[in-house]
Amino acid sequence: MSITAEEISTLIKQQIENFDSDIEINDVGTVIEVGDGIARAHGLDDCMAGELVEFSNGVVGMAQNLEESNVGIVILGPYTDIKEGDEVRRTGRIMQVPVGEELIGRVVNPLGQAIDGKGPMETTKARPIESDAPGVMARKSVFEPLQTGIKAIDALVPIGRGQRELIIGDRQTGKTTVAVDTILNQSDQDMICIYVAIGQKESTVRETVETFRRYGALDYTIVVSAGASDPAPLLYLAPYAGVSMGEEFMYNGKHVLVVYDDLSKQAVAYRELSLLLRRPPGREAFPGDVFYLHSRLLERAAKLNDELGGGSLTALPFVETQAGDISAYIPTNVISITDGQIFLQSDLFFSGVRPAINPGLSVSRVGGDAQIKAMKKVAGTLRLDLAAFRELEAFAQFGSDLDAATQSKLNRGQRTVEVLKQGLHKPLVVEKQVMILYALTRGFLDDIAVEDVVRFEDEFHIWTESNAKDVLDTIRESGALADETDMNNAITEFKKTFLPTNQN
Repeated sequence: MSITAEEISTLIKQQIENFDSDIEINDVGTVIEVGDGIARAHGLDDCMAGELVEFSNGVVGMAQNLEESNVGIVILGPYTDIKEGDEVRRTGRIMQVPVGEELIGRVVNPLGQAIDGKGPMETTKARPIESDAPGVMARKSVFEPLQTGIKAIDALVPIGRGQRELIIGDRQTGKTTVAVDTILNQSDQDMICIYVAIGQKESTVRETVETFRRYGALDYTIVVSAGASDPAPLLYLAPYAGVSMGEEFMYNGKHVLVVYDDLSKQAVAYRELSLLLRRPPGREAFPGDVFYLHSRLLERAAKLNDELGGGSLTALPFVETQAGDISAYIPTNVISITDGQIFLQSDLFFSGVRPAINPGLSVSRVGGDAQIKAMKKVAGTLRLDLAAFRELEAFAQFGSDLDAATQSKLNRGQRTVEVLKQGLHKPLVVEKQVMILYALTRGFLDDIAVEDVVRFEDEFHIWTESNAKDVLDTIRESGALADETDMNNAITEFKKTFLPTNQN
């Protein structure tokens, strides 16, 4: 059988037409050193900072140190099976996490993988964990209040949507409780909440999740957990994963609250990573960029302008102090980044004043812009009254005779402290806060025994729901005080029905 030249040329033409010229290029390196969750690889010359790389056993890592002869990689998973000589290949992808509505109600790790036993999530979107903060022109002044439901915060150190308010204090002073109660109070506020637990015991995180579930808060909350037993890279990544999930909602015109509990542990994890990567240590052995670690995270909180949808992301970072020292390295760093701080004092906590907020050291740099008119009116003098009371209280301990004006200030201060106390997981709607603070500042509580004030408040709220609902509705709907005659009449009417303890 002979093949003609024409057939040969036709076959060659077909081969040329069907020739697939795509060449797959893989950037592959070799592990030259591994240990303590850090690997060094040679040969990844074009690797990007923050890029995901994959080891031959399927574990992923993130490129951190781009040096002349090798790349320092933090391993995001078990590293005991990785050994010298193993292959490591680039993925071409910067570290990112899944985002979207599918995450609401779930507990995830900093890589966005579900860890709540409810099966995998079908997410369609992802965002890089590092992104630029909104610029000056993209922002709007903070003007909407974020109601925490905690009287001492909403009255003295108000938080606005888009603000960054630091919660600082020693361990076991109620920091987490403040955040949990704030999240519980968002049930009817059209707010999506993200709770980032960094370096906490898994049993503690489980308790918090159960609290959210019991009060129905899990319906609008995402929990990101990097436990105490997780590798340091995951503790370092957790806050960035949380804020990336929040940004997806913010840029879609929604309001988000992100709680970082707490950034001290993130800084310690970052210090561990940096020392293992042999970066030069600075003050307290932290690396030189530990300020940038927190500033690039917290600057992503913003109130966007109307052209960008008007969404907001409010940040509540936590920092743990040692023996109340707020002048330490990490606390001063974060205080200088945020728009104010709420200082929780252990002395107050152990003396029964809970939440243990120190009104002298706590401040909100947004102030009255984050309060409704009614709250601004009733809480205007509260901070000064409390500060004056604390000074007089110290002076009165000497037991000297006090004039009538000083005695009345002391009496008012004692009742103010009692009114600002609040039970665990009992956030209070703003109109009820305004009513009790109005009664306090207008002198209606001056003749109520100090030990009866808490009971007076509880019974007063129940009474107003039935007998002064129109007054509460006016405050809630208009944001301004109701007619003062109506408010005075309501309080006077209730006082007639209130029985002091010694008359019960």
